[in-house]
Amino acid sequence: MTSAVAPAKGEYNTPRSEQSGLGLATRQELVERARRIAPLITAEAEKTESGRTLSRAGIDALRESELFWCAVPCEVGGLGCDLSTAIEIMEEITRADGSSGWTLMANLLATALAGAYLQDKAVDEIFGGQNRPIIAGMFGPGGKARQVTGGFQGGGKYSFGSGSNHADWLGGGMFVMADGAPRMLPSGAPEVRIGFVPRERVRFAGNWDVMGLEGTGSYDYEFPDQFIPDDFTMERSQQIQLRGGPHFALGLQAFGCAGHAAVALGLMRRALAEIARIALTKKRPGASVTVSESAVFKHDFSIQDANYHAARAYVFEVFATAEAAARRGESADVAQRHRIRQVTTWAHKVAAEVVGFCHLWGGSDSIRNPSALGRCTRDVNVATQHVFVDHSTLVDAAPALLGHWAAAAQD
Repeated sequence: MTSAVAPAKGEYNTPRSEQSGLGLATRQELVERARRIAPLITAEAEKTESGRTLSRAGIDALRESELFWCAVPCEVGGLGCDLSTAIEIMEEITRADGSSGWTLMANLLATALAGAYLQDKAVDEIFGGQNRPIIAGMFGPGGKARQVTGGFQGGGKYSFGSGSNHADWLGGGMFVMADGAPRMLPSGAPEVRIGFVPRERVRFAGNWDVMGLEGTGSYDYEFPDQFIPDDFTMERSQQIQLRGGPHFALGLQAFGCAGHAAVALGLMRRALAEIARIALTKKRPGASVTVSESAVFKHDFSIQDANYHAARAYVFEVFATAEAAARRGESADVAQRHRIRQVTTWAHKVAAEVVGFCHLWGGSDSIRNPSALGRCTRDVNVATQHVFVDHSTLVDAAPALLGHWAAAAQD
């Protein structure tokens, strides 16, 4: 395994395969790295949850395995994997522990996006040190800024900075203001610049106290009013890809959806494994047979097993289709982009049902701490509240999907 050291300054246009001592890892190799550290991540789950942030051993495992940088472009010292590979990695770590999988998702995606879209000067500073950086942040518009010579002056207050406790750089979205109002893009949408600043220029609230995904370190944080050079910003909806594979052309939204879908899959997978283990010996009050011998349980377990596999297959199908189009140099069409949102939200609806089924049949094993199944239940009920999986995404997707089926009816 290679060490987590960034390339020297000025090497950002050199493919990783041509950098001394560094080599590209295959999808199988990267997923195997996730599987190798999964037992440690599971063993650290209670410490991660009680500490409200990823444990030191968990951070070290993700560093040493290089999974924080698996999707970062090769040109900046990452491993350059595609989205489908990243989904499989994040699913595997989430299966080991939901909070750890969510944290990896937040750091992995933020770091990869910065490496692909930021200008060379910013990349040189962020990625050019002795150690690879870890980036976190909430990219929605929690602040305001005005354009000044050489960059933007502003700041903001942000919630849900997952993975921020061990991050070197933080990102945050800011409405660009002009004459007291948000500046508008040609599309009619307000301009939102995501600024990236080093950790020492960020204030943390340290206030993460929730019912699930407790170990994600999703603290509130603040960018005090400050100057952010233009090179350290990117427009939220109109990124210009400068590095990385063709899948970066899919944009921030697709990357965010990939991460959230992966977490939903991982939570389902762990819950099903837990209830299968519990069912072998558990008897319901008054029952003469174990849960695993109950006809009702067996019937419903078969359905939930199918639901997980169906959700997983559709997730990978949608992202593989979009990535294949990107590799051909084609832009994802409207239907593809809506399917990315659709499958992400739908996977969470399925996850809530699957995990809920497991929780119900787990009985007291679901509620006595420590309980991996109880943790899955708490985690999935927090994951379903994220804005990326709001029910409105399904409403917004429907016209494009209806159009697809209406056209098929004419064939």
